[in-house]
Parts: sequence; structure tokens; C-alpha cells
Amino acid sequence: MITEIVILAAIAAFLGLRLYSVLGQRSEHEEDPIRRSYGPREQKSPPAVTGTTPDAAAPARPAVTLRSVDNATNANESAIRSIANADSRFDLLSFLEGAKAAYAMILEAFWAGDKETLRDLTDDDVYASFAGAIDARDASGETLDNRLIRIEDATVHSAEMDGRTARIAVRFVADIAAVTRDKDGTVVAGSLDDAVESRDIWTFSRSVDSMDPNWVLDETDQD
Repeated sequence: MITEIVILAAIAAFLGLRLYSVLGQRSEHEEDPIRRSYGPREQKSPPAVTGTTPDAAAPARPAVTLRSVDNATNANESAIRSIANADSRFDLLSFLEGAKAAYAMILEAFWAGDKETLRDLTDDDVYASFAGAIDARDASGETLDNRLIRIEDATVHSAEMDGRTARIAVRFVADIAAVTRDKDGTVVAGSLDDAVESRDIWTFSRSVDSMDPNWVLDETDQD
């Protein structure tokens, strides 16, 4: 019995030495473990929102290039570049998309007699003109049943920096079906079956120092 215990102890000791030789030492091709730090991370400052490049190491703003369908004069390109430099959030393509949305909203608000929406999207002079036309229409008992079928194009007509105010005129080409009804609902002018091409030049303005990103319509004209 004692002999068996001695033999078993010797076997256990032998196996222990073998396991240590395999698991207790790293082989030559193993890499050191990656050390992970769980301390506070370095806080990165958000980029400054300014209209100019903060230092020479910062990437330069790409040159402004108007499309061939725009009025791509040197004066317009220079003005657009000045607007972009004064307001780092300005993007020409985004502006044109917003201008198309504003064009549709303003027309539909005017046709529906929605002065509240017009007040938010236009300056004082343009609002007064729209509101006066709505009042005259209401006084005569007429209503408009107009439809904006599509906006064919919206391009830059002109641009300028007026002090700290950016002004961009956009030429719109759109198809509009126009119908005027009298107080009894009878059509007195126009037809919803025939869309007419409309060409307008609307000028939008915005102070580049304003925190409000919205532009307002401050002038309307026909092309």
C-alpha cells in the first residue's frame, strides 16, 4: 500500500513538472500582451465654428465653382466664396435645395392666404406686398386654386456680400397650373389642365453673423 502511494506521488510530481514546462513558460514566438489603460481618455476639443481657417495647418476650403447653367461670372464666384468664408456653415448646393423648398412653400402659402407662413419666410417689404394682394383677393371674393407642378431648375442669378449680409438671387423655372375662382367657386381665369412655365428671380438674404441658419426672401422679380 505504501509502495503504491510512493509510486502515485512520483507520477504526480513528474506530471506537474511537465505541465510547468509547457504552460509556465512562454514560447519564443509569443508576443507580449497588449497593455490596456482604463484611466480617463484624452478629451478632444470640438472644431471651432468660424468663417475663416483658424491656422495655416487646417485644410483650405475648396474653390467655389458655379455650374455651367448658373450665371458663372467672376463676380458671382467671388461673392459666393466671400459668403462661404464669412459663414463656415454655408454650402451652395444645400442653399439651392433650400431655396427650391422655400419657393414652393411661399407660393403655396400665398395661394392659400397663409400670412403666418409668409411672415416667417419673407422680410417686411415682401410680406407687405403678399399680404396686400391677399387682402385685395379676399375683398373681391376670389380664391386661387393654383398648383406647382414641378420646379424645372434653380440656378444662381447673382450674389453679393452687402456688409455682413449675404444676398443671393436665384432664377427659378417652374411649371404652374393657375386657376382663379369667384366667390361662387366659378372659374374666371386659368385652367388646371394647362401648366404654364413661370420664370422668377427671387433674392434671399441672411446675416452671416446670425445664429439662425434660415434665409428670408427680400425681393421678387420676373425673368
